Amino acid sequence: MPPKAKINKDMIVEAGLKVVQKEGAESLNVRRVAAELGCSTQPVMYHYESVSDLKSDVYAAADELHTRYILTPDENVHDPLLSIGLRYISFANENKHLFRFLFQSDKFHNQSFRDLLDANGKNPVIQPLCMHMGLSEPQAKEIFETLFICVHGAASMIANNSITYDEAYYAKLLTNTLMGIIEVMKRGN
Repeated sequence: MPPKAKINKDMIVEAGLKVVQKEGAESLNVRRVAAELGCSTQPVMYHYESVSDLKSDVYAAADELHTRYILTPDENVHDPLLSIGLRYISFANENKHLFRFLFQSDKFHNQSFRDLLDANGKNPVIQPLCMHMGLSEPQAKEIFETLFICVHGAASMIANNSITYDEAYYAKLLTNTLMGIIEVMKRGN
């Protein structure tokens, strides 16, 4: 009889990610992850002393998946900032449970929006925006903040089944929002 496959941390995190994608963060526990792996709870508990440690690693994997997703350019959208915004909304539509796990938890409790924008790894949009539009970093952050509030609002409503996903509508909405903030900046307001 062949030996049983060893369960490693990467396999556990991947199984945890699948559980959250299919069922939501409330289903992420040792028993459910073990069932996803087709094993007992022992291998999961061997690698994770607590469910919070497991959730933390699954969160990091979900965040990495989300970042790769939104930074993959949409060939139909020529403006990189609009592409990222539309991909963010699309992610919420395609991955409702993951979106809620990432952005509708207490993960960012007691942090301001500026704290999130200035955090390590959260700045991959600002420098390209500066170069693409010839903006200073403060200007790029102001544009990003304004557009992000619109994008996140739409994505949140979609992830919670409050509204439907209509890519053409959101492309127009984000374009108008971007043009509006640029116009305000030109006037110096």
